[in-house]
Amino acid sequence: MDKKTELGEKISTKRFLAFGVGQFSDAIALQMITIYLFTFYFAIVGLNVNLITLGFILWSLWNAINDPLLGALSDRTKTRWGRRTPYIVGGLIPLCIVIVLLYTPPVSGELISFIYFLVILILFDTFFTMYDLNYCALFPEQFQDLDQRAKASAFKQLFTIIGLLFVFIIPTIIIPDLTNKKYIVNYMYAALTMIIFIIFGAIIMIKFGIKERIEFSEDYKTAPPILTSLKYSLKNKNFRIFIVMNLMYWFVVGMLPIIAPLYGRFVLGIGEGDAYLLGLLLGLAFISAAFCMPLWRYITIKVGMKKGVMISIITFIATLSPFMFISDITAAFFAFIFVGLGLSGAIYFGDIILSAIIDDDELKIGTRRDGGYFGINALITKLSTILVIISISLVFNTVGWAVFEPVATENIILGLRILMFVFPAIALTIGLIVISRFPITKEKYEQLKQDIEKLHAKKRERQT
Repeated sequence: MDKKTELGEKISTKRFLAFGVGQFSDAIALQMITIYLFTFYFAIVGLNVNLITLGFILWSLWNAINDPLLGALSDRTKTRWGRRTPYIVGGLIPLCIVIVLLYTPPVSGELISFIYFLVILILFDTFFTMYDLNYCALFPEQFQDLDQRAKASAFKQLFTIIGLLFVFIIPTIIIPDLTNKKYIVNYMYAALTMIIFIIFGAIIMIKFGIKERIEFSEDYKTAPPILTSLKYSLKNKNFRIFIVMNLMYWFVVGMLPIIAPLYGRFVLGIGEGDAYLLGLLLGLAFISAAFCMPLWRYITIKVGMKKGVMISIITFIATLSPFMFISDITAAFFAFIFVGLGLSGAIYFGDIILSAIIDDDELKIGTRRDGGYFGINALITKLSTILVIISISLVFNTVGWAVFEPVATENIILGLRILMFVFPAIALTIGLIVISRFPITKEKYEQLKQDIEKLHAKKRERQT
């Protein structure tokens, strides 16, 4: 069934679906780094956890430049293919090449491995930002009201789940033991396999899911300079509240898959040849999240975005608590299914809240700056990975695991439990306190929606 916009345009379910498929590729690309990279360089390559932490900190310095720069540059781009599409197309193949290179490091010494790790990680971020940031920026541009965004978000999150299932299960079938050095080449085979799926999904999205809207085609003329755009974004109180909350959300969403391979091996006792069980556990969490997604959509419609996200944070804390106590695979299956309820809220709300903030900003300055906002948000999201790695480094150094050893002491097991629950619970509590100050309530959003419809109608009249 087609869905009609406020401007009379019909958006077909086919386009909602094809746009959502882009998230399939996005999720695989990101999670090939999030889930496996730390374990690969810590347990397989043998880098000291402090060197890995240093690498991520230096990478974050590049993020501080790269993400906002590409976002603001995208806002100021004018081509016959639109503002966003050229970056998506141009970044795709280099991104796939770099994913494979990350899992084919030289083995001639720790220093060379570290430098290689840092350089390729920076290249990954550059090309991933080109794809991801511009794909995300098209979300609020293409879908203009809460109903459209809820439907588009539902498709995106569906394909997020599918992509995550692929990236959880397929590599863990190819790699029998994620912590055994003899399987180093299997990581490369896994990377080569996954880039096939990345390219497949991205092509569908590019061909059938993108339609840049005419009313924004001249916004590049009035888009502020890059530094001014950054200044405007960071002065926006709504956005500052959002990025702190989102940072805390993504800290938790990032911590779980990064630490899960080690948690599964040393807390749950998943041994060699059984790595697929870890993939199944992570897959169950996200399948559960997919089934819970309609619940969060229903809650959003009933109570609004602000109250909805607050409820989801409290739920997430509760669903993480079993990881402090479980110790066998049977209990783990129930725990990972349970955590899907909290995880689904974290996945669901981000794009919807940020889109409302961008709408509000457009009313104030008359120009959409989706790229600028998503650029800064991409930076903040990636900074969450730095917080995750620093947290892991702090705990591993405290429990005597700065250099990987295949035998875990009781202190190491306690440290892994703390990383799976205590640190995430603290982060989510901070996010809950911050989002309680978010000013766009359900009632204010309804007024915002009416005002933005009028502005877009005027813009379209000027372009026709």
